[in-house]
Amino acid sequence: MFKKSILAICLTLVSLPSMADNNADLKNIIDKHWQHAQDEKIFFRTDPDGWKPNGKLANWTEHAIAQRQQYNDAVLDNLKNIDPSKLNDAQLMNYRLFKYERETEQQSYLFQDKYFPVNFLSGWHTYFAEAPANMAFLTANDYEHFLVSLADYPRFNQENINLMKAGIKNGYTHYCKTFENYSSSISAHIVKKPENSALYEPFTRIPSTFSAEQKATYQNKAKALISSKVVPAYQHFYDFFENDYMPNCRAEPGISSVKDGLDYYKYTVNYYTTTNATPKQIHELGLKEVARIKTQMQNIIDKVGFDGTYAEFLEFLANDKQFYATDAQDLLEKTAFITQKMYGKLPTYFGHLPRNTFTIKGSASRGAFYMPPPDNRSPGTYFLASTPKIQPLYNLEALSLHEAIPGHHLQNAVAMELNVPQFRRTLSHSAFGEGWGLYSERLGKEAGFYQDPYSDFGRLGYEMWRAVRLVVDTGIHAFGWSRQKAIDYLADHTALPQSAVEDQIDRYISWPGQALSYKMGELKIRELRAKAEKELGAKFDIRQFHDTVIGQGSLPMAVLEAVINEWIAQQKSVI
Repeated sequence: MFKKSILAICLTLVSLPSMADNNADLKNIIDKHWQHAQDEKIFFRTDPDGWKPNGKLANWTEHAIAQRQQYNDAVLDNLKNIDPSKLNDAQLMNYRLFKYERETEQQSYLFQDKYFPVNFLSGWHTYFAEAPANMAFLTANDYEHFLVSLADYPRFNQENINLMKAGIKNGYTHYCKTFENYSSSISAHIVKKPENSALYEPFTRIPSTFSAEQKATYQNKAKALISSKVVPAYQHFYDFFENDYMPNCRAEPGISSVKDGLDYYKYTVNYYTTTNATPKQIHELGLKEVARIKTQMQNIIDKVGFDGTYAEFLEFLANDKQFYATDAQDLLEKTAFITQKMYGKLPTYFGHLPRNTFTIKGSASRGAFYMPPPDNRSPGTYFLASTPKIQPLYNLEALSLHEAIPGHHLQNAVAMELNVPQFRRTLSHSAFGEGWGLYSERLGKEAGFYQDPYSDFGRLGYEMWRAVRLVVDTGIHAFGWSRQKAIDYLADHTALPQSAVEDQIDRYISWPGQALSYKMGELKIRELRAKAEKELGAKFDIRQFHDTVIGQGSLPMAVLEAVINEWIAQQKSVI
């Protein structure tokens, strides 16, 4: 007995250093990778809306990309030395996520991602111009670093142009029709006076703690750089796009029309949904969801007593003045009321609430979106169309719950406060984030929103919109749908105005797979909630469930499912 005890102690002493070594080794690998990412200014799978230029900009030469590929391969080789069975629970989660990201990054280098640095909605030039408005400029360093970014922009711009040139050479270009008006997103930043540039905005709000001399110095430097560096770079991109890129655009909308395009699409499906679902499976799922939601929408049409067809009801919504704000201020005020109302309900559905806040601003360009802050020195920003006619009120509740709370802002603010490796605070899995946003729209129903049947129709319209995406995105890129066929299908099944329908289809054409993430993520979260409710019964706590879903940061769907399954098991064990 004594010998057995001694042996057990010895085995414990032998195993402890092994476990400690694996945990420490993993931390070292992750820390070194994060430092490398900071040096490179490249953070794989982060929200591009969260990008904030801060000093020298990232290197996007072919050589730099190849070096990042080699570095990532080396990191994966190092991970082979880690025994996951010898990691503690916290490090095991870090390992699973870090390994998943590195394997996904490895896959990305095998495809033509780099040749598409722009899509219908955005590009490096729009992210660069829009970022400053959502950055904190409080110190001299903030301004000094941004001036470096302005000075470095021509190089950064040229390297991205060079990738598009390589795309032309290799047959990887965007669809012609989708991009015929894209140059306006470039020309908007070709200004005669630097003060009119979006990039000058930080220099209009220099803190009062700065001396008059300091303010003048920074403002003069900014004006000079914008005039001599930034605006000419935008002009250069504009000329290239009009004279070189568009004459070489592709003739077919689907990405499968380019070399190895179908394999690339399957990769993007996996990347954005974080599942192994095939285009065919997703297409068929979309058809089922469309049919289900259509029935619910028709029930509301019947409920309000509308005498006409579904199409006529949509026309009624599009044209009746009761569904639109009187002006931009009225729209923003109604939005603020909705979000404040939801703030008051958050403790009912969440046990943990983050510190950071958000603000609401009108958007003249990209419709509605959420822009996370770079840190807790500034709030997140919920942007929405400031033109009342393009933002109907019957959509406003669903939209605000999705973009702000309990949607993107809450999710991002929670992630920023997590005591986890830095890479996890900035991860942005589209299926998780957009799935949570769509789930949040639905949660509003439980929270007492959508009392007006038209608003509830708007909620269903948004859900239908995301279901239709499963059909049209796969239809375009995997099954040879024309642009017009996709437009007709989206128009026939949603309440979107015609201009928005066309814009949305062009978005899907230029961004293969991304639009699938909303519905695929939402369905998984709903599936996991239904499972938890069934297995836990009276033990099910909605607050704990929501805290568990968003309390680990952004997760691939398989990892989220494992987290919820572990939580269910834990709840069952509690007496």
